[in-house]
Amino acid sequence: MSETGPGIPQEWVGAWSERRAALTPDREGLVDATTGERFTYAELDRRATRTARLLRQYGVGDESSIAVVSRNRPAVVDLFFATGKTGSRFAPLSHRLAPPELAELLDRVDPEILAVESPFAETVSTALETADATAPEIIQLETTDGASSDSTLDSTPYASALPEDDAPVETATPAPGDTHLLLHTGGSTGTPKETKITHQGIVWNSLNTITAWGLRADDVTPMVFPMFHTGGWNVLTVPLWHMGGTVVIAREFDPGDVLETIDAEGGTVLVAVPAVLRMMTQHDRWAETDLSTLRFAKSGGGPCRKSVMETWWDRDVDLSQGYGLTECGPNNFAMPEGWPREKADSVGKPVMHVDARVVEPESEDDGDGPAGLRETVDPDTVGELQLRSPHAATGYLDNPEATAETFGDGWVSTGDLARVDADGYYYIEGRTKHMFVSGGENVYPAEVEDAIADHPSVGEVVVIPVPDDTWGQVGKAVIEPASGVTKDENGDRPLNLDDLRAFLDDRLARYKHPREIAFVEAMPTSGPDKIDRGAISDRFGA
Repeated sequence: MSETGPGIPQEWVGAWSERRAALTPDREGLVDATTGERFTYAELDRRATRTARLLRQYGVGDESSIAVVSRNRPAVVDLFFATGKTGSRFAPLSHRLAPPELAELLDRVDPEILAVESPFAETVSTALETADATAPEIIQLETTDGASSDSTLDSTPYASALPEDDAPVETATPAPGDTHLLLHTGGSTGTPKETKITHQGIVWNSLNTITAWGLRADDVTPMVFPMFHTGGWNVLTVPLWHMGGTVVIAREFDPGDVLETIDAEGGTVLVAVPAVLRMMTQHDRWAETDLSTLRFAKSGGGPCRKSVMETWWDRDVDLSQGYGLTECGPNNFAMPEGWPREKADSVGKPVMHVDARVVEPESEDDGDGPAGLRETVDPDTVGELQLRSPHAATGYLDNPEATAETFGDGWVSTGDLARVDADGYYYIEGRTKHMFVSGGENVYPAEVEDAIADHPSVGEVVVIPVPDDTWGQVGKAVIEPASGVTKDENGDRPLNLDDLRAFLDDRLARYKHPREIAFVEAMPTSGPDKIDRGAISDRFGA
């Protein structure tokens, strides 16, 4: 192996926060909107050095895993940079998990140190009672925003435990191919898998993002993704830190606060899930917020309604859709300069260092052979999207079976249905597991949902399959009414099944029409405000 290969230890790998600080010491890298604190890159590196020294006091080394259960806060950033300096693996765990789910992840990660923000101490305590892993050392991150801080954990306060000495610490020299981040997938069924993201993968994702989206050193973004999610790190946060840009975080998400941040901080780039983008357009601050500083906004995590995109376009913000996943980095496609609005349903074209292809969907007859053996499909034919890039994960932690299934022979099988048109634009058509067959015809819920979402009475919609004696399966539309839409004086919904099907007559083939309808006050969510389809199926499916 060459002396610069991914398996060779190299000094820059764990020291890049120090290198960034040396280049732009006085530039602000982080703003905590919750407390008003602002941190230069020099200050961030000093904090990381103190945190690394603390980890070393606990005996943390390059074989160690450090976990954290917390909302977005500077201490989580400290741990990210500090685990780079110590060559350790960093596992941010969702504070939204139930104790049994958290216990299973703790068993898999087996952290030597677990940092816990005070409001989640009880959940963590319950999880640790059932976890099989050796009990980790607990560091408590004290709350700063008035949230409950009662703790039943035997823990050490983070602030008081930090060494005062911020002199440069001896930095580990991990190899580029070593794992830095352990990020769990946002799956809605079963316990999420821990995905291994290498130092090299993080850097390559930054390179692809910077080159495809044109990120600049003066860019500022309000980070609306939680830092237990790949979006919290790899969508914009780490790419902007590589550039010397500014990331604004907060403990809680509020659409009005995001608008205020864009206004007050001169936000230049924004990435959010469709629900967040929609909530921002419906907020009272929308009309009065100065959006002129925004160079672009991107939607990810699911299809964005055309009406939402048009609302942003009307404010002269270039909003387009993106696509990614924990297993292959969140930023794999981009819209070319001057992209036509008729391509708005597309996620664009592959970025510079990503290969993409659409292959025949896996069938029950395919067995367990490598996914790469499947043939590519013709343009405008729906199949499964596969990706290949240097920022792909190396697999799942301690899960060889799932690793083999997803990563195959070098291509990442995304589990998403897609097509590519004659111009090379890719379109996401839904999850392979969401497709169902009705009367011998394939039905793709995403297509049906897009059509239903055009109805003015519909806020959000999910289409699920339910059994049918005649057709085998039919679609059931679960609808969250649009903002301000209520029942009439007789208590009836403003939209019934007959009205909906009539609305769809000139939009979709009849076999795609839902045959049942249900309503919810608000969609259940999983991950960063992503609709939890599993919960909807459990409640409304048969």
